[in-house]
Amino acid sequence: MAEIIPSLSREVLSRMTSGEKRLATRLRNFLEDDYLCWYDIPIGKKRRYPDFIILHPSRGLLFLEVKDWKASSIKKISKETVELLTINGLKTVPNPFVQVRQYAYQGIRLLEADKELRQQGSKYDGNLVTPYAHGVVFTNITRNQIEAAIPAEYREKLLPDHLMIYKDEMTESVDPEEFQKRLWDMFPYQFQTKLTLPQIDRIRWHLFPEVRISQPSQENLFGSPSNQPDTPEDLSTLSEQIPDIIRIMDIQQEQLARSLGEGHRVIHGVAGSGKTLILGYRAELLAKLTNKPILVLCFNITLAAKLRSFMVSKGISDKVNVHHFHDWCSQQLKTYHVDVLAGDEPYWERQVISVINGVTEENIPRAQYSAVMIDEGHDFESDWLKLVVQMIDPETNSLLLLYDDAQSIYKKKSSLSFSLASTGIQAQGRSTILKLNYRNTREILAFAYDFAKEYFGTSHDDVDIPLIQPEAAGIHGERPTVHFLKQWQDEISDTVACIKKWHQRGGEWRDMAILFAAKYQGKIIADSLHQHGIPYSWLGSKDTKQAYNPTKDSVSVLSIHSSKGLEFPAVVIVGISQLKHEDINADARLLYVGMTRAQKHLHMTVSQKNLLTERILKIAS
Repeated sequence: MAEIIPSLSREVLSRMTSGEKRLATRLRNFLEDDYLCWYDIPIGKKRRYPDFIILHPSRGLLFLEVKDWKASSIKKISKETVELLTINGLKTVPNPFVQVRQYAYQGIRLLEADKELRQQGSKYDGNLVTPYAHGVVFTNITRNQIEAAIPAEYREKLLPDHLMIYKDEMTESVDPEEFQKRLWDMFPYQFQTKLTLPQIDRIRWHLFPEVRISQPSQENLFGSPSNQPDTPEDLSTLSEQIPDIIRIMDIQQEQLARSLGEGHRVIHGVAGSGKTLILGYRAELLAKLTNKPILVLCFNITLAAKLRSFMVSKGISDKVNVHHFHDWCSQQLKTYHVDVLAGDEPYWERQVISVINGVTEENIPRAQYSAVMIDEGHDFESDWLKLVVQMIDPETNSLLLLYDDAQSIYKKKSSLSFSLASTGIQAQGRSTILKLNYRNTREILAFAYDFAKEYFGTSHDDVDIPLIQPEAAGIHGERPTVHFLKQWQDEISDTVACIKKWHQRGGEWRDMAILFAAKYQGKIIADSLHQHGIPYSWLGSKDTKQAYNPTKDSVSVLSIHSSKGLEFPAVVIVGISQLKHEDINADARLLYVGMTRAQKHLHMTVSQKNLLTERILKIAS
């Protein structure tokens, strides 16, 4: 069964024509599971929308245009146009072959600009590595009707027989092999080779820029998808800008991002499964569809800064408001002139209560946003979620909640003590679980999970979202290293030596982070880096966290708490011995979060033994 992207949900089916529904069903049922089919997804700068794009590793790339016309409605046809009889009278429209040829041409030109997608050392040297074709599907006209109406010599010029599929050739009872043959007869040639997975990813990278995973070094080159050239004159410069190594959503992530649909949606994913990536895609998509602001909330100040930087890079920061939760509360109170309640509770608690009261008393308006998205939902209290849900415009009712109970480091429990339904979130039947971890190497993920698994527990109070075990999807790499040293100062020296080594091997400073366990350690680390002439960004205050710039070429120095939601190719964790173990389960989850920030390289230092450091040393040995 083929993969149709987006999935054929009720919402997707509702925007299809009846003929498109039938064709989508045939493609899904009659093609094998190594086929990828995209429906109504734009390609290139001009955002052209082929009805269907089909990709198969050995068959190639096929663009299809679908028309639900009846034979009686076609009054005149030429190479360029068709004269149709509609309920509003005669109408001249492009010949569907002109349409689909333009779509195909635009996509193929983008692919041909990539040297990695051109053949080398064969008689097809310089050509695209995969065959490509285009065709038209008439869902309400039979082949006999066309043959009776248009002589063969004219059909070849106007509606070539081998590039057409008709109503009688796509019925539910048609032979699947015959249906496939109709598709692949559209190709003028075939190769004897198959596309590799990296080549398939590169094809997706070019055709669908929105599923790219931006890298800091690429942002100035590529910008947002709207800046991507797609005319032949521009392609010579584009080919010089295409990176050798690309990062892109995997198929599951793309399918989920494109298929989320309307209403309330909950994504429960392990660390590194792409939750924040999907949030970014969703924000970019919705920003194009609404004039009302979109709200993105998280708990972590540093993550909010990173998300804000992403929205700026996509050119949507004017529509997407990103805040950490307590900053948003502060802004609400200031905007609507609501005073913070007096009391003995911490100021931030009184801020939240004041906003809740302000909404209840109608001093702060509800329904301020067309959509609300919440990252780090596991760190939100029940009352916070109840408050935020009221901020959604009922007409759109769009909510996305991202959650990973294993990363809950601000609560006693590793799962919610309330049901999502009790907060007004309509999650029943609308939750998705992501088990695959793509961020970390298999070795880093195995180390982190082996360390923390006994502290996670298996019980949970929230029936909506159970605790899940991550599954590795990443590449193999170096095993994490742990150095047991005599004293804390030795940990600093060891850390500096480690990042110098990584830099000498070609690593960028911005790709490295030093995570510390206790607040006082940050300044000591920053001073040491300064003494060694190493550029650094110490995120030790609210202001520096809010100003965090992930593209700046400097080593990030931050607490493990502040690192949540971030990722770096190389991470050092220091000062683990200083954890107080007031709640050993919470400390274990905290260290799990720190370990899973590392994508490729993880190094840890220890200078005292306790329950957690002994466990780390044991696993490392």
